[in-house]
Amino acid sequence: MNTASATLPKSLAAIALCWSSLLPVHAQAQESKIAWISSERIYNESKLAKLASAKLAEEFRSREKAVQELGARFKVANEALERDMPTLNEADRAKRQREFFELDKELQRRQREFREDLNQRSNEERSAIAEKANTIIQQLAHVEGYDIVLQEALWASPRIDITDKVLKALDK
Repeated sequence: MNTASATLPKSLAAIALCWSSLLPVHAQAQESKIAWISSERIYNESKLAKLASAKLAEEFRSREKAVQELGARFKVANEALERDMPTLNEADRAKRQREFFELDKELQRRQREFREDLNQRSNEERSAIAEKANTIIQQLAHVEGYDIVLQEALWASPRIDITDKVLKALDK
């Protein structure tokens, strides 16, 4: 009796497996349609991305120049300090080192602020591009019947790459 009850579940599982193989499988008849896009190409090759890049370059040109000028002043101050260090008395040396360190802190602060502001504006521009691209991708998915559109993948076949279609629609 013990062996019969132990083999019964296995028998039922085998019968269920056989029975399920006789039933038609709709999933086999209907294939999924998958697409992939390269986000980096959208952010680098689209007309919107190129316009945004030019806009940011223009917007930050004067600040970048000011940071570069401060960097040049820092370099000159560093060279002068190194050159004059042996001849300076203790009080002048301490004063010049303090001025040099203050200039260094100012340069670092401006560089950091510049990078942060530029990154923030770049992210805002990329977000606007992504919003438009996502709308186009969703429309394209509905029109062409894609079940899923992937944006990030380790590798994707060129056969399912719809980046060119998205770029073309985005650039209209």
